[in-house]
Amino acid sequence: MSDDPTNRGGQDKQRVSLVRDEEVRYWTDKFQVTPDELRDAVDRVGDRASAVAQELGRAL
Repeated sequence: MSDDPTNRGGQDKQRVSLVRDEEVRYWTDKFQVTPDELRDAVDRVGDRASAVAQELGRAL
């Protein structure tokens, strides 16, 4: 999802965003992890979805 709420385009699936609750829910559901696990992984490897998936041992 865009950080601009007026921009109704699709979510950028290349980056894990922790800005909005619905984005956190999307990624925690996708990777089957807790919000804390997701935040820790993003802190370790950055916000690229492929790197986060690899860090969590999950498929993208």
